[in-house]
Amino acid sequence: MGNNRQLDSQQALDRLLVGNRRYTSMRQLHPRQTIVQRQNLIEGQYPFAAILSCSDSRVPSELIFDQGLGDLFIVRTAGHAINEVVIASLEYAVFVLRVPLIMVLGHGQCGAVTAVMTAQDLPGHLPQLTASLRPAMAGVNPAVEGAIDRAIRASSRFTATYLATHSSVLKASLDENNLRIVAGYYNMSSGGVDILE
Repeated sequence: MGNNRQLDSQQALDRLLVGNRRYTSMRQLHPRQTIVQRQNLIEGQYPFAAILSCSDSRVPSELIFDQGLGDLFIVRTAGHAINEVVIASLEYAVFVLRVPLIMVLGHGQCGAVTAVMTAQDLPGHLPQLTASLRPAMAGVNPAVEGAIDRAIRASSRFTATYLATHSSVLKASLDENNLRIVAGYYNMSSGGVDILE
C-alpha cells in the first residue's frame, strides 16, 4: 500500500508492463490479494495508476497487469468511450488519489470500434455510443486491410490526447510533471500490452 505513493509515472508504467509480462508468460504473482491487504485498504486507497479501458469482459486490467487490491483505479466503458463522468472519474484519480499515470487501453477485436467501422445499424442508445467513438477513427479508411485494428489504435491515441487537452485538472498535473497519459493496445491472442506513441 505505502509503496504505491512513492511511484512516479515511469515507475508506474514499468510496474504495469512487468506485471503484463508475468501475465503473458503465465507466471503471475497475484500480488496484494490477501485478507491482510483487504483490511489495510479499509482506511483508504493509494492506486499507482488509473486505467481507462473497454468494458469487454476479456480485458480485466487487474489480471492482465497482474496487480492486486488497491493498485489500479479503473474506469471502463464500451470502447473506452468518454463523457463528463468518465473525465471526472479520472480527475478524481489524479486530483484526490494523486495517481501519476493514466493509461487509455484499447484492445483487439473491440466490438464497439467494429460497430463504428462497419456502420452497423444499432437499436436503443447504442447509436449514441458509436457516435461518441466516431471522431477518434475519422482518419481511418474502413476499406483498407486491417482497418479495424488501426481504428482501435487510433481511438486509444485520440482518447489520450483528448483527456490531456479537455480537462483543466489533468492538464494542470501534466504541466507540473505530476502526470503522464499514455495510450496502450492489448493483444487478445498474446495477452501482451503495447504502448502506442
